[in-house]
Formats: sequence, C-alpha cells, structure tokens
Amino acid sequence: MARILIVDDSQTETYKLTGMLERHGHEVLKAQNGADGVALARQEKPDAVLMDIVMPGLNGFQATRQLHKDEETAHIPVIMITTKDQETDKVWGTRQGAKGYLTKPVDEDTLIQTLNTVLAG
Repeated sequence: MARILIVDDSQTETYKLTGMLERHGHEVLKAQNGADGVALARQEKPDAVLMDIVMPGLNGFQATRQLHKDEETAHIPVIMITTKDQETDKVWGTRQGAKGYLTKPVDEDTLIQTLNTVLAG
C-alpha cells in the first residue's frame, strides 16, 4: 500500500495512528516535530503526510506550507490531524496546502476514507 509519514509530537497519537494505518497495510514513517517532518518528507518522499498542528518549533501550519511550496514535496498530500476544530483553523490549514483536515480523536474509518481520497488525487 502507501508510505505515510506521521508528524506528531504526541507518542500516544502516533501510536494510535500507526496502528490504524498498519491494519490497512500502509507503511508508516514518523517524525516528532515539524522541522523533522519536513526533512523526512524531502528525504523519503512519502505518499501522504498526517500532520499535527500544535508542536514545538515549526508548527503544522508552517511545516505544511514549506512542503506545499517546495517543488520536491508539493505533490505530497497533507492531511492535518489536530485538536484545533475551529472553522478558521480548517480554512488556514487549506490555505497552507492541506488536502484534508481531521480533528482528534480520529475515527479509523474516517481516516482511511480521507487518506484514500487524497491518495486518489
């Protein structure tokens, strides 16, 4: 299946998301902050990125914008997965280049459906 990069500073969330993705046959890459996530995306070229927003240093909005504006990574769809559920956050995430926006706790079926949609283009 697909190679998915999870960028989240919460080990608990990363563990939950990894389990969901691996149950559906996906390979998982992991980064604990935005800067490492951007670097790993550039190096590994995953099929999609699941991006938290609230992280120390480079936050998810900034990391998504960097990926979206870089020729090497612009084609990689980013799905924001966060506790921030305000409409303004969703709009801002989309303006940074996110192709999907889910709020925590994430339902497995919703995650997989959203992932399949963005992977299909």
